Amino acid sequence: MSKIKLTFLGTGTSQGVPLIGCKCPVCKSTNPADKRLRSSVLIETAETRVVIDSGPDFRQQLLRYEIDRLDAVVFTHEHKDHIAGLDEVRAFNFLNEMRMPVYATERVQTALKREFAYIFSEEKYPGIPEIDLFPIADMPITIGNLTLHPINVMHYRLPVKAFRVNDLAYVTDANFIDTHEKKKLQNLEVLILNALRHESHISHFTLQQAIELVEELKPKKAYFTHISHQLGLHNAVNQGLPANMELACDGLQLIV
Repeated sequence: MSKIKLTFLGTGTSQGVPLIGCKCPVCKSTNPADKRLRSSVLIETAETRVVIDSGPDFRQQLLRYEIDRLDAVVFTHEHKDHIAGLDEVRAFNFLNEMRMPVYATERVQTALKREFAYIFSEEKYPGIPEIDLFPIADMPITIGNLTLHPINVMHYRLPVKAFRVNDLAYVTDANFIDTHEKKKLQNLEVLILNALRHESHISHFTLQQAIELVEELKPKKAYFTHISHQLGLHNAVNQGLPANMELACDGLQLIV
């Protein structure tokens, strides 16, 4: 089983951090780890590069991390902070001379067709993104030499897809995982899990809930993402976490 590299392109919640107009200590922090673009990750091997989610900051993320080749975009769900940057795949249509494979559930595909109607119009305007849609169900997805295993989680009442690749799993935008799906998250080297803030939230795990889930699933290492400014300063929160857990930050890279 070959190693994979994961790069956190963004670790922030739907508004990002800092928030527009906010004067709180986190939003005014000069620590780069407290600057959080909308949540997305790049998973790659030497041969294959796949992005999970393309939010409003996708262009900035592609430029920041000098991503000039991409083999597919995979969506977890249809909320705007996870799909808004889809138009930017036009660059790869040109650079890689390819139509971009986009993987999404039928429900998310319906949302993409609504939000990006011009991409799917019968009368194509020159220069629009060229994409091919592929379904996500419960079967593994193979893209190049990467295989993604979908995992069903709930974001309040909205079904969301998490993914396991080898011994790493990425779970964003969730606050409930049933017993059957938790079995797919056992024996992990790395678990990446959303942890929005300390206070309860209708559709996201709190930090304490995320910690408790990590303690239940027992991965060797856990990283928290999809973080709000309400969670606190990166360094201060990290100091209070158990030894095998830490907050992710934009640009952090893992080899698993």
